[in-house]
Amino acid sequence: MSATRVRDAERPSGTALRLLAHDVVRASVGEETSYADGLLTVGTRQATECFAHPALAAVRVSCASPGDSTRIVKVLDAAEPRCKGGEPAADGPPGTGVFPGLLGPAQPCGRGETHRLSGAAVLSAGFLPRAQEAILQMSGEGAELSPLSATHNVVVEFDPAPDAPWEEVAEALRVGVLRLAVHLAQAAVAAPPDSVEELELPSTGSAGLPRVVAVTNIQTQGAFKDVLVYGRTMSGSLPTWIDPCELADGAVVSAQYGHPALKNPTFVHQNNPVVAALRASEDVELAGVVLCPEPVSEREKRLVSEHAARLCAALGVDGAIVTKEGGGNADGDVALKLDALEDLGILAVGLFAEMAGRDGTAPGLVVAPSRANALISTGNYDEVVRLEATDNALGGERLGIVDAAATDELDIPVAAIYGSLNPLGWNRLTCAAEL
Repeated sequence: MSATRVRDAERPSGTALRLLAHDVVRASVGEETSYADGLLTVGTRQATECFAHPALAAVRVSCASPGDSTRIVKVLDAAEPRCKGGEPAADGPPGTGVFPGLLGPAQPCGRGETHRLSGAAVLSAGFLPRAQEAILQMSGEGAELSPLSATHNVVVEFDPAPDAPWEEVAEALRVGVLRLAVHLAQAAVAAPPDSVEELELPSTGSAGLPRVVAVTNIQTQGAFKDVLVYGRTMSGSLPTWIDPCELADGAVVSAQYGHPALKNPTFVHQNNPVVAALRASEDVELAGVVLCPEPVSEREKRLVSEHAARLCAALGVDGAIVTKEGGGNADGDVALKLDALEDLGILAVGLFAEMAGRDGTAPGLVVAPSRANALISTGNYDEVVRLEATDNALGGERLGIVDAAATDELDIPVAAIYGSLNPLGWNRLTCAAEL
């Protein structure tokens, strides 16, 4: 049987992963970590222990909730608290089974039960090289621009150890955020879930509906601008198909800190909006996710794009939604894939953020497709918005992007607001036509 191809009708079907959601309605810092009746208390000592690493001299943990007069600056990554529950595996820390390759063995995930703290996130904030300054406003007019202004955020600030290599500082923060995310989720394991979501295996076409795949480009531009799949970079790799349930268990983790508005934090990979929309659709079926690196050279971009299209054709899909991460360079990755998919008879739609100048009159795309013509804008990178002053700031005392105090009233481009133009469709921007 091992050499025999399994027919679609014989493949397993039904629920692959159950997400048990525990809603967070308040969050605070206290002596011991606990969760009860929607209140998440973050134990200071336990949270600090998650970041024990020679590259970090100190960390400070705070909470910022929706409506607080707080601005979080120099935001790096964000993760939703999740864990598998139960006892830790013999060869891994508590929660092994989520964030594989970073918190435990790089083994396939996306099965069984996973607990999540809905309405909460763990954020790291501070200076790293190549990190472009990211701003998150928790109240006022600027708050509606980032989805993380609606979550109860556990914010981790840090001091690097003297002479510690920045790559090691970034790694310590990355792993620490994930450890803390697991630690917080485990506090809720004994509580009854507020809701349960059953995630099914990808479609095999048995329902007779069009099958659509999410083609997800991820940054692969070296240190501080990379994305990890099972703890490894995809730099130099060809596209690969994964089960969307693997995303929910943290198989994809962000290690890139550029283009704040266009960044896909770990939180977004865990809650991929394109995957969620395809799952919820009554008109199409979700056929999985194709992950693709974003190389720098045109030759490599074309190679990856052609292989991605051929992989989609081999999967027998009818359509694809293509997304990116990053600025104008990444427009080429989307454009080339859209054309390659259309050339193989696969209907393709691309999500782009425009770089159309402050008044929106400049050409929106750095690189446009030649043959594909279905594009969705996620907003204008260059539009300027005003953020009202706040009482408090986390992540730093000053902003280099405008040379101002972190609590000042600001006029800044949307490009600096964390997640505001998210290319996976996570953002809150809308548009209206003037008649």
